[in-house]
Amino acid sequence: MRVLLQRVRHASVTIEGVEKSRIGPGMLLLLGIEKEDGDEDIDWLVRKLLSLRIYEDAEGKMNRSILDVGGEALVVSQFTLHARVKKGTRPSFERAAHPDIAIPLYEKFITTLEAGLDKKVGTGEFGAMMDVGLTNDGPVTIWIDSKNRE
Repeated sequence: MRVLLQRVRHASVTIEGVEKSRIGPGMLLLLGIEKEDGDEDIDWLVRKLLSLRIYEDAEGKMNRSILDVGGEALVVSQFTLHARVKKGTRPSFERAAHPDIAIPLYEKFITTLEAGLDKKVGTGEFGAMMDVGLTNDGPVTIWIDSKNRE
């Protein structure tokens, strides 16, 4: 399971001209699920996201977590995070999980993150063509892969 985290001042998802979700300061999480992912990946990743110190303290140092600052989260499914581009010029997405595997894991990731934040999480719509808008805060962009925990 892969996440591309962007610390944002605000972010939104619009589908077919209709805004589905909007958040204020917090995290935009682009989530890629691969075939081998499971509950242990969700648990590890959510714990990591909740404890990651990427927000400034009074001295301007990244010393506070999303829980410390009361931030919000927006989760957008992003199978292209598992693109392979070693051969040719067309990306291969063979490692990305098919919807029958990915959708339940995507939904469980969201509910687990909501429980950890103790608030509703904004979402995109799995498989939809989405317009994602954001204003980066920093910018701070971090790549996290549950299969590479070292």
